Amino acid sequence: MSVIVAKQLEKTYVAGDITVKAVQGVSFTIEPASFVSFVGPSGSGKSTLLNMIGCLDPPTSGSLEVVGQDISNLSRKEAALFRGEHIGFVFQDFNLIPVLTVFENVEYPLQMVQNWSPPERKKRVQELLDAVGMGDQGDKYPGQISGGQKQRVAVARALVTNAKLVLADEPTANLDRETANRIITLMKKMRDEFDTTFVFSTHDPRVVENAEIIFNLEDGKLIKSANSEGDRHA
Repeated sequence: MSVIVAKQLEKTYVAGDITVKAVQGVSFTIEPASFVSFVGPSGSGKSTLLNMIGCLDPPTSGSLEVVGQDISNLSRKEAALFRGEHIGFVFQDFNLIPVLTVFENVEYPLQMVQNWSPPERKKRVQELLDAVGMGDQGDKYPGQISGGQKQRVAVARALVTNAKLVLADEPTANLDRETANRIITLMKKMRDEFDTTFVFSTHDPRVVENAEIIFNLEDGKLIKSANSEGDRHA
């Protein structure tokens, strides 16, 4: 089963007399355990596409399936439940909750959207923190760790609910080159370990050169797609 199937996807925003077609007639398929980048200049529709895939913004028309479910017409409540169960998010500014510890930040999705017992939560969170190399940092607060460590925590949080799809919007934008490369390597390791599909919206050539599938967008249209030479699914 494909993780994402988009057919003639459209998103139009209307503000007064102004109509903006942010995404126009976009169709694509993404398979399980893929490492995918949407690339293009600002305003090309990358973030809009990620928002639609993440059930944050419904499409105007067309169809969109994620992990086998048509999400085109979900209510707000249905969309929130679907996100919590199936999708993880990684952001450029980390989006960690400053008053929660590292452990509590990773645990938070389990408390909010899944009925896990405290012992199950503790075991799962520690497993993910160990996997991203933060197993001994659980008692620290976000303000006490580096940017690279924050992004490692964000990756752990994205995966803690067993999400098979992680959406990453410019996840390396606030990181130096060496740290960004480590985060990309980490996400590939998590993909291999958990069979998770990672979908990026990015300007960062470091992310693009590591992607196995690249979708190029321009003015809301998909103008080109390509598999890199290193695509393990080719």
